[in-house]
Amino acid sequence: MNLSFFDQFTSPCLLGIPLIVISMLFPSLLIPNFDNRWVTNRLSTLQSWLLNLITKQLMIPMDKKGHKWALILTSLTILLLTINLLGLLPYTFTPTTQLSMNMALAFPLWFATLLTGLRNQPSISLGHLLPEGTPAMLIPILILIETTSLLIRPLALAVRLTANLTAGHLLIQLISTAATALLPIMPTISVLTTIILLLLTILEVAVAMIQAYVFVLLLSLYLQENI
Repeated sequence: MNLSFFDQFTSPCLLGIPLIVISMLFPSLLIPNFDNRWVTNRLSTLQSWLLNLITKQLMIPMDKKGHKWALILTSLTILLLTINLLGLLPYTFTPTTQLSMNMALAFPLWFATLLTGLRNQPSISLGHLLPEGTPAMLIPILILIETTSLLIRPLALAVRLTANLTAGHLLIQLISTAATALLPIMPTISVLTTIILLLLTILEVAVAMIQAYVFVLLLSLYLQENI
């Protein structure tokens, strides 16, 4: 059977069960057991610290009116972090490399921020479409440009996440294939390629975390504009 580099973006199956389902059950092991104490072990302390850190970073640029979105934005950050990092494991599938899933996450949340602005401050939200002091001849053109830039925001969010993760996975696939092919021919070059592969994998872990944070941070900035 002929395989291509893009076959890695299809979910592998074992006995008819998608392996991504099994890998997504792994985070449930991190959920602490119910106990009378607030902090049961060091893992719970680490989880609490991470949640507080993420929530604090997301809420810093926002007013108090936007703090009610803290649960949604923090949950989305944890979801994207989990999916992106699990996708780096062998024989797993990264759903966030699919544009359809990223659009399903970006569009409803962006639309919710837009509706929030139109409900709470309609004049200010519509005023963003036309900067103050615009010459009369440029008004129709600027309105079209600003409307297009507003409507393209969810697509930009989804494409940014998809492109970064897809490019990293393809690069890992190419370098690992080259390291395997060069092993019987030029072992020294193969070892050097493997070292580059390890460094690239570390970089991809950082990219997976950064892209999850950037996705939610941009949503929070869009929300800040509308509240």
